[in-house]
Order: sequence, then structure tokens, then C-alpha cells
Amino acid sequence: MEATLSSEAAIRDLAETYCEGVHFARPEVFEAMCHDRFTMTEITEDGGENAWDKAAYLERVRARRAFPGEVSREILDIDVAGDQIARVHLWVDVPPRRYEDHLGFVRTGGQWKLLTKVFRTMGPSAQNG
Repeated sequence: MEATLSSEAAIRDLAETYCEGVHFARPEVFEAMCHDRFTMTEITEDGGENAWDKAAYLERVRARRAFPGEVSREILDIDVAGDQIARVHLWVDVPPRRYEDHLGFVRTGGQWKLLTKVFRTMGPSAQNG
């Protein structure tokens, strides 16, 4: 049980770092956090899909400017399965929108890495962008 608790704390820290990286447009956060085989999939309002790999995601982050002020986010759920896989459900504001993210982490080489991100737009951000 202790390994699961320490893994959950590590995943919570990564989720917080993820939200800060998104808010402050820090590609170096995702360079380190994302697995080499990272994929990101957007589910659009009309039920379509858009997908990006790690390199394309890093370019998207590099193309944005940081937002001023505090990070607006909420970690809704964390599920750790043993000490090898974990899932995080959260929302984070990227003005002018709020995004719902489902993040999938794997433990590889002794480190947690973000392997998958599936997300959708929830609506307008609580912040001005």
C-alpha cells in the first residue's frame, strides 16, 4: 500500500506540474514529462478527432505565450494501478477555453512518463486570455 501512496503523490505532483506547464507555456516541462511515444488526441464538439505526437505537441506549446496570474485548474481524480500505470482526470484553463484532460502515465526506467492525453473543450475559461 505504501508504494501506491507514494506513487499517487508522485502522480499528483506531475499533474500539478502539467497544469503549470500548460498555463505558463513551458515546453521543457513536456520534453521531460512526456514519453517518447506520447500521443495526444482531441475529441471535438462534433465527435471528430485530432491527434498529435510528442514533437507536434511541443511545437504547439512553443507557439503559445504564457498566461499571467495563477494557474486555474482542478485535479478531479487520480487512479494508480500498482506501481506501473496511472490515470489523471483534470481540467485546466487555457484562455479563452477550459479543457478537460484525461492523462495516462506509465512508469518506465524508474520514472513516471506521460504516455497519453485525451482531451475536449469544456467551455469558456474562467480567466481572460
